[in-house]
Amino acid sequence: MNRTIHTKIFLLILLFSCPVFVFSQEYPIIQEVCDISYVPSSFPVGFALCTHGNQQFVAYYDSAKNMTVASRKTDNCIWDYQILDNKIGWDSHNYVVLKIDSEGYIHVVGNLHASPLIYYRSLKPLDIHSLTRIPKMVGTEEDRMTYPVFMNGPDGAFIFHYRHGGSGNGYEIYNVWDAKKQVWERYLNEPLIDGKGKRNAYMDGPVPGPDNYYHMIWVWRETPDCATNHTLSYARSKDLSNWENIAGEKVTLPITIEESSLYVDDTPPGGGLFNPGIKLGFDPSGKVLIGYHKYDQHLNTQLFIARYENGKWLKKQVTNWDFHWVFQGNGSVFSQLSVDRPKSLPNGQVAFGYHRVDAGSGEILLDGRTMDPVGSRPYTRRYPDELDMITSDYPEMSVRKTFDSGRSSNNKEFYLLRWETLPANRDARRNGTLPHPSILKIYKLAKD
Repeated sequence: MNRTIHTKIFLLILLFSCPVFVFSQEYPIIQEVCDISYVPSSFPVGFALCTHGNQQFVAYYDSAKNMTVASRKTDNCIWDYQILDNKIGWDSHNYVVLKIDSEGYIHVVGNLHASPLIYYRSLKPLDIHSLTRIPKMVGTEEDRMTYPVFMNGPDGAFIFHYRHGGSGNGYEIYNVWDAKKQVWERYLNEPLIDGKGKRNAYMDGPVPGPDNYYHMIWVWRETPDCATNHTLSYARSKDLSNWENIAGEKVTLPITIEESSLYVDDTPPGGGLFNPGIKLGFDPSGKVLIGYHKYDQHLNTQLFIARYENGKWLKKQVTNWDFHWVFQGNGSVFSQLSVDRPKSLPNGQVAFGYHRVDAGSGEILLDGRTMDPVGSRPYTRRYPDELDMITSDYPEMSVRKTFDSGRSSNNKEFYLLRWETLPANRDARRNGTLPHPSILKIYKLAKD
């Protein structure tokens, strides 16, 4: 069954004889669509969108694979473009990120996979044509960088973090930007998480929670082979500097695998843990929820929820699928299953969303108090169904989307990017005839 059909089908799965929850869903309406540029469609790679008041900035790779930044005023569809002196190959790891600091300077980082730093900063506020290649941030441990992230830290701190090293052998570095002095410094004097040359961590977070903590989960990996993911773990911090376990006991940095008080689920290598398949959310009372998948005792792939209760992590299997996904090897893997962050619903339930290539998408409904499954429902989107409909006639194409990392001047509106590509191909070039470039579009959405 092709992916176009998948986007039109929602499979309702009965879990443990639970009833199906029926509901009506109200989508935002599309208020505006603007074309931005043609982009590569032969492989997926992440783009960035940042709304800053009445201006928008998009960082992407154009159809010739040039790293590019486009900008516009939100009251029209007239784009200004700046091509940067960098090209991407075929690696789906090499996404691009963009953030604007408190003084209006634009920061762009991308095209990194165990690579030297590729970083641009504008010399003038909000001016893409003044973007200039900056050879270093702090000048050390910038030769093998992957997974760049800009984030907001405590008290408005402008944080940048990344992995130094490689898969199975790396550690997480945190920098902080002083917009007044125009200088980067180390935010942490040592790595946050360190595999000590034997492994590395793949993280979700840090994510700010309703309790004024930053929360983070991760799996450890022994080698570049994704089958060697293991040991789901958790830590939290109020300032991103001082970290503790779920019981409030301090842990020293760098965090290593020896810190067993951080373990949530000690599933071993080969047990079905997948690093993109761990997601952190919160229950109706604000407690941490961790959604993930692994193998059950019959080696079927199942969804699980973990929550800390009565001094220990309670793990519950919430599906009973006859489904076994074997993943292994290096490079960007085509995912047969992905999961969303568990989210609280107004009725006190929790929805845990999933996407299965063989069976479509849906949400498991959980009792917010017990975390027992109480039913299922079609997958709920933040956007109209039509945005998931494939327009290309090339086989196996799928939709890619990026949500806005900035903030619109109108709080009732939000924006997203949309384009279409083939799935990941282990970061290798495909043979044969490739699809024509896709159109990158921006959508403005709002509740009616």
